[in-house]
Amino acid sequence: MARMTAARAAVEILKREGVDVAFGVPGAAINPFYAALKASGGISHTLARHVEGASHMAEGYTRTHPGNIGVCVGTSGPAGTDMITGLYSASGDSIPILCITGQAPTAVIHKEDFQAVDIASIARPVTKMAVTVLEAAQVPGVFQQAFHLMRSGRPGPVLIDLPIDVQTTEIEFDPDTYEPLPVYRPAATRAQIEKALGMLNAAERPLIVAGGGVVGADAGDLLVRFAELTGTPVVPTLMGWGVIPDDHELNAGMVGLQTSHRYGNATFLESDFVLGIGNRWANRHTGRLDVYTADRTFVHVDVEPTQIGRIFAPDYGIASDARAALTLLVEVAEEMAAAGRLPDRTAWAASAQERRATMQRRTHFDDVPMKPQRVYEEMNRAFGPETRYVTTIGLSQIAGAQFLHVHRPRHWINCGQAGPLGWTVPAALGVATADPEAQVVALSGDYDFQFMIEELAVGAQHKIPYVHVLVNNAYLGLIRQAQRAFDIDFQVNLEFENINSPELGVYGVDHVKVAEGLGCRAIRVTDPDDLGPAFEQAKKLAAEHRVPVIVEAILERVTNIAMSTTNDIGNVVEFEPLATEPGHAPTAITPLRV
Repeated sequence: MARMTAARAAVEILKREGVDVAFGVPGAAINPFYAALKASGGISHTLARHVEGASHMAEGYTRTHPGNIGVCVGTSGPAGTDMITGLYSASGDSIPILCITGQAPTAVIHKEDFQAVDIASIARPVTKMAVTVLEAAQVPGVFQQAFHLMRSGRPGPVLIDLPIDVQTTEIEFDPDTYEPLPVYRPAATRAQIEKALGMLNAAERPLIVAGGGVVGADAGDLLVRFAELTGTPVVPTLMGWGVIPDDHELNAGMVGLQTSHRYGNATFLESDFVLGIGNRWANRHTGRLDVYTADRTFVHVDVEPTQIGRIFAPDYGIASDARAALTLLVEVAEEMAAAGRLPDRTAWAASAQERRATMQRRTHFDDVPMKPQRVYEEMNRAFGPETRYVTTIGLSQIAGAQFLHVHRPRHWINCGQAGPLGWTVPAALGVATADPEAQVVALSGDYDFQFMIEELAVGAQHKIPYVHVLVNNAYLGLIRQAQRAFDIDFQVNLEFENINSPELGVYGVDHVKVAEGLGCRAIRVTDPDDLGPAFEQAKKLAAEHRVPVIVEAILERVTNIAMSTTNDIGNVVEFEPLATEPGHAPTAITPLRV
């Protein structure tokens, strides 16, 4: 048997579980693990500037490719507590990441030792497992169990806390014979699938709602095949966006209070049956449940049994991994098609596309300062279907979801449930690390951008290029818009006159100077006609210098983005003029018909 420290055993297990990248910040209590990381080799490490940033880098890394598991590393005290936001974000979106923390020695954990904190108890509500390992011999088994849990059932994060003396204790461990534990995923039965498909066939106006579970199960191809076989239009959720290409004739658009399309909501409200696969009926998707569920029959397929019925009771529920369910759905649908037993949905699908062609929002404005809609129009022109978009929250994200185009799974990488400000920069770095040849484009408002702006230096140091579109109105735009209901505009304005950059007027922070000071490149745009050339220049600068490149668009101070003010998907307020001629929405997937 091989004898090695428990820390070295942990590193060897990481490699055998497929980990080759880690993000983190070393500290005294985790240094034995870092020593093992260096001695073992085979795992590259990206040094973050903030430990929360490391956790979001790990998220971005996981979300980019099927099978990826991002790893973030730090100490138990302030580093572990900093990573809680990343664990919460990963838990909410069913993203497996592994957080490894270094703890004070076992003998003094309870004695208020320096930076000693019960991080396992703090992390437990937002992880699938959070444990402080007190016996060195348990380290291999705990890590083996961690990967099993992260991949099984509903995926999610795990935290392993290692006291420093546990890390340095030698144990017997044979890495050559180590094997990962089998992954458990529930699978639908044929009888369940036949019942669900029978309910769909009985409907006149059915829809499929495809959630992030379809992305996580790498089942987009099966989803499209099933939709095509049955002629059923598909509504991707925000987390499922890309499972069916935006230009597919069965893409019905997104539904919801904010990140939705006019035609998507209209089609949903005409439906009489909904098959939800790998979705969780998030409140920003459904809005008021009485409106969402009225006069509709629901079937819900989810990998987590306790998710079925959590938001509302479906008419039929199936606990199944999305890929397993869709494999059977395709199989049974193919048999029914061969026997001529599938209804003709041509007219219903065509009606969804008719709405797409007639119910569009305007993007083309020539105003200076510019309207945000024009930014997304120019992004559609500049960035093709291979682009991986990364964003988190705010009016920038909401408008991006309304106007951008996504054609492939994992090409809209969005923190959906938690939505922490500051997520975008480190997550984009994680995405670009996972797919260094991809065109990665991040999207932020000015406040999100400022929250973890120091992580830009990580991109400069480690040569991680991507393009970051920064829409700047010097406002907390989403909160300002929400405050309209309270008739206030309070503590949401970020404007000030920067004595070092008077040319900015009241826009305050000079993002160009800050980005350049952190080793990156930046371009400021004030005229909408300059956006296209700026995006092209940014792509060239990123390729040349191998650093993040920021394109800052100076927006009008106040723009209200379309959303419901009554929590009702049937009552979305359109604050801006709608498209009434093709030139108003020149980059729309379907040309406007008037």
